[in-house]
Amino acid sequence: MSAATQAPATATETDPETLGWMRGFPPSPDRTITFQNGSFRSFPELRWAWSNVRQLVPTVNVWRGAGPASVLPRVDHDIGGSASTTMDGRPMTFAKMLEETYTDGIAVLHRGRLIYERYFGALKPHKPHIAMSVTKSFTGVLAGMLVAEGRIDPQAPVTDYVPELKASGFGDARVHEVMDMTTGLEYTEVYTDKNSHVWGLRRANGMAPIPADYDGPTTIFDFLVAQKKQGEHGKAFAYKTVNTDVLAWIVRRASGMTLSDLLSERIWTRIGAEEDAHYHVDRIGTESGGGGLSTTLRDLARFGETMRNHGRFNGRQIVPSQVVEDIARGGDPEKFKPAGYTTLPGASYRNQWWVTHNAHGAYMARGVHGQGIYVDPKAEMVIARYASHPTAGNAANDPVTLPAYMALAKELMAGG
Repeated sequence: MSAATQAPATATETDPETLGWMRGFPPSPDRTITFQNGSFRSFPELRWAWSNVRQLVPTVNVWRGAGPASVLPRVDHDIGGSASTTMDGRPMTFAKMLEETYTDGIAVLHRGRLIYERYFGALKPHKPHIAMSVTKSFTGVLAGMLVAEGRIDPQAPVTDYVPELKASGFGDARVHEVMDMTTGLEYTEVYTDKNSHVWGLRRANGMAPIPADYDGPTTIFDFLVAQKKQGEHGKAFAYKTVNTDVLAWIVRRASGMTLSDLLSERIWTRIGAEEDAHYHVDRIGTESGGGGLSTTLRDLARFGETMRNHGRFNGRQIVPSQVVEDIARGGDPEKFKPAGYTTLPGASYRNQWWVTHNAHGAYMARGVHGQGIYVDPKAEMVIARYASHPTAGNAANDPVTLPAYMALAKELMAGG
């Protein structure tokens, strides 16, 4: 195997605790990770960074409220030996899947009980880990709640809420096209291409340093108003984070609140979160609604369980049931198909969630490097997972994780 094609070091070999990143006062130069030099986004440094975002970039708090944490009943069940077969035909166990996909933390709920919880690397139960694009699914649910209240009309033009977008590619888009990512935009999201528009978004939202010769947008809003149209709206799904950032702006305008205050008021204080969450923010304090949320693992699981229970958790209806049911039904698989997600055959995208349309009706929140919430209604199972995979795209995780989740679901249903 040549150096160019050599497989990345394993999770054990890149354990950030073992490697001693950011240890000492000050850390030694060869063990220092910073935002400005971009090392926080390199592998294996990102294995430390994704659990320590607050030490790297500005953030805004999502208050958990003054009440007690909700109880997650614990019934330990060692599922590490749960057997599956990967999409490329390899035998796999649940425990080996965690190692092979650089898992930082995993929590499995069955019928609302925490049956399995493990932490690796830099993550601890009380520490928030960045959710990446799992953030989008929170934005989608908040938007859905405002739709249910009549404060957002999905059929309305985007410009009814954000008139400043009139001259942009969103100028003739409707809210539901932004919610389901069926807008036609020039924007590209190719994580391995340094010329892809996603890097401009990262510079604008505060998650990439600004080069000395850079003269582009340095805030999320300025980036959005500069987006150009390409193709027709409403025709096909294309995964583009700028849609979620526009949706977050609509949510702010319709509610009159920041995203962080709205999430705190509507969800975080009501699910009985154990810890505050936080969003990373751009240079004028605006949250990244498309990828900036960090939460603890158990609080991510609480949100997943809220969804599984049709919006009900902690003794109350938190999200209107119709919002959850609309997501679980999914979008149009024909509009999704051209996007070419080979690990998600027959899937669709609905209000910032990925819907598998598999035999169990599972749906997911997904983020780069392996972040996820997996809700399996038929098996009454929720899996919350944080990870720091060296490859950003989930095509690196899906062939191993998705079969493992389905195999476990079947075991739980069979009483195993």
